[in-house]
Amino acid sequence: MTVAAAVHVRVRFFASLREAIDVDAVELALEDASLAGVHAQLATLLDSAQCATLNAPGVQVAVNQVIVQGEAALQPGDEVAFLPPVTGG
Repeated sequence: MTVAAAVHVRVRFFASLREAIDVDAVELALEDASLAGVHAQLATLLDSAQCATLNAPGVQVAVNQVIVQGEAALQPGDEVAFLPPVTGG
């Protein structure tokens, strides 16, 4: 039986999200190398209010500095960034 190696990614939080999470970045070893896997592992590390902040309307996710919509597969060494809603005027 072959066991898949965990995919290591760096997850960063910016601006108001960094303040809400109270950390700049975390390193994750994912068995599920996807954004769903990132959310699942963060749910084990953060409290429910912090998770709700990351899932709030308008929060965007970027993989390697490219905004993604929906799901994305992740590769070893990828950077996942959570970006707060942008307001304009």
